[in-house]
Amino acid sequence: MALIEDFQKMFIDQNGNLQTSNYDHVWSYLLGIRYLSTKLTTYILEYYRNEGGFTKNEMQDFFSFVNKGYNTYLSTGNAAPIQKASALTQGNFGKNTPMQDSIYLRISQQEPFDILYFTPAISSIVNLNDQSFQFIPELLYTGITNLELRFRTYFLVGKGDTEFGEKPYDYRIELRARYFF
Repeated sequence: MALIEDFQKMFIDQNGNLQTSNYDHVWSYLLGIRYLSTKLTTYILEYYRNEGGFTKNEMQDFFSFVNKGYNTYLSTGNAAPIQKASALTQGNFGKNTPMQDSIYLRISQQEPFDILYFTPAISSIVNLNDQSFQFIPELLYTGITNLELRFRTYFLVGKGDTEFGEKPYDYRIELRARYFF
């Protein structure tokens, strides 16, 4: 839980005009529960609230501005609006959870079918403000000393002008190898 006093939220309207809202204070908090079953299935459920995050309308205005900037660039070659949108993406609009409410769920099963050092899992983050989400199946192998091999696929689901619907990709595949020393 965090209390941020004298908070200033900066956002843009669909025409790219900078807007500012001042708050005496805003709260951010994470509530969660973890459950481990007798069959070694782990369930993690978390709710994240960020009062300083963007509302659905503020994000839609941002996406509208980005789309207008892109169309301007295509028709005139003027890159200024799209560059402004890109700069904003580096700030608050580019955060992992830029909006106000999200749910995280993870379910993992340790060593199913007696396959030693193997843990499959599924995870999801759902944006409660715009109903977009990501779904992440995962395979983890730790059978080699000090080495972790993880294979993940991210599937992003959402309409246009939603957090996960506007990501630059619809899916992503990862293979990670981590060595500990």
